[in-house]
Amino acid sequence: MRIVLVILFIVLVGSWSSCTRPPMASETKRPMPKGFDYPTATDTASAATIPWQSFFSDPVLKSLIAKALANNPDLKIATQRIEISRAQLMTAKAALLPNLQGGITLGADRFGRYTMNGVGNFDTNLSSDITKDQRIPEQPYTEMFVGLRSVWEIDIWKKLSNRRKSAAARFLAVQDERKLLQTLLVSETAQLYYTLLALDYELEVLKRNISLQQNELELIKVQKEAGRATELAVKQFSAQLMRTKSLEYEIKQQVVAAENQLNFITGSFPGTIARSGFLDQLKLPAMLSPGLPSSLLTRRPDILFAEKQLVAAGADVDAARAAYLPQLTITPYIGLSAFSPRLLFSPESIAAGALSGFMAPIFMQKQIQAAYEISIANNKMAYLEYEKIVLRSVQEVTTDLMAIENLRNSFRMKEQEIAELKDGLSIAGDLYNAGFATYLEIITAQRNVLDAELQRIVLMNNMLLAAVDLYRSLGGGWE
Repeated sequence: MRIVLVILFIVLVGSWSSCTRPPMASETKRPMPKGFDYPTATDTASAATIPWQSFFSDPVLKSLIAKALANNPDLKIATQRIEISRAQLMTAKAALLPNLQGGITLGADRFGRYTMNGVGNFDTNLSSDITKDQRIPEQPYTEMFVGLRSVWEIDIWKKLSNRRKSAAARFLAVQDERKLLQTLLVSETAQLYYTLLALDYELEVLKRNISLQQNELELIKVQKEAGRATELAVKQFSAQLMRTKSLEYEIKQQVVAAENQLNFITGSFPGTIARSGFLDQLKLPAMLSPGLPSSLLTRRPDILFAEKQLVAAGADVDAARAAYLPQLTITPYIGLSAFSPRLLFSPESIAAGALSGFMAPIFMQKQIQAAYEISIANNKMAYLEYEKIVLRSVQEVTTDLMAIENLRNSFRMKEQEIAELKDGLSIAGDLYNAGFATYLEIITAQRNVLDAELQRIVLMNNMLLAAVDLYRSLGGGWE
């Protein structure tokens, strides 16, 4: 007995010394910057605190977002992942409790006549101290048991507690993952809707230009008949008209693609998406308040997800470390046991017992060491993933802030450019009628106006998309 205790002590000390806990990666988090690298950024409340129902004013858009949140397939799949994680948490919690099982067992043995059991059973039946019911029946010897058995691992090293902590953190993480998907759905729905409005506006501009170019083509044909224009001029004006019509078909295909994508994320089959008007009827976004960078840590679902994954990875390290240590298990039982069915349910058949002991791993050190090193590597990876997401969040917010400002300035310049080009087109027409300009100058002026108007629509759309993206990057849209 003394030798066994010495061996157990050596295994315990050796196991504990071989798994000295290294510093956890989560203990060295990088501090957030004091503010965003943007001239007009303030420390006022982040725009992400605005519910999406208030952030967007278009009733059609709000209806589409609500439909996406109710019917999107990916969001429904994320809900089922939450249920799976909930069940895994229940399993981890149950591991701390005794494993109670009820059952009926029946065994039969035939002992050799020259064995300890064979001679002992025969000798017992010859004793005058036993009653008739206590006599052991002839072979084969049978034994029945009806009752409860339990296996209970005592969590003295917090292995099971850390596994429960890891499961709880992952359960919360998958809820944050669903929030992340919700923010992406809100922003993607809004961006696709604004893109549709922009494409409709582009089609309207193209149709207006097609009508003007058709009139000018008819006019140049009349001038050719009168000898004031050449066939080359007619061909150039006709080619300009064909170019504009070709652009119209390209835009129509983009409308179909955007509508189909919107229908997909709202869980619908392809069909026409209702719109409330054109893009120029929307109010351009004002500068959104980003708040402080530290607010991203409590608002962005991807950061919250990564943080809980980091907590889970740290708990996994502690659980893997505890696997080195001896395991204390208690196995009690209580029930009825007898070698005859008619005696099984008598009070004298009640049987009870318990067995407890430490089991220390000896020839599994390599496997345990490998699992422990894997858990440490996973912890470091979770920390690096957390750091990457935090860095990306600050970068995204800064980029979106600058995008809104630069696009607003570019839009103002584009409006001035269009005004100058329209004046130039009018002057070109007057000069052509007076014989001081060629038809090529008119065609060039028309093309420049059309291109500038289309670019203006793109800038308007990009400003709206940047505002939505800033709302998402700040962590808005998941309430």
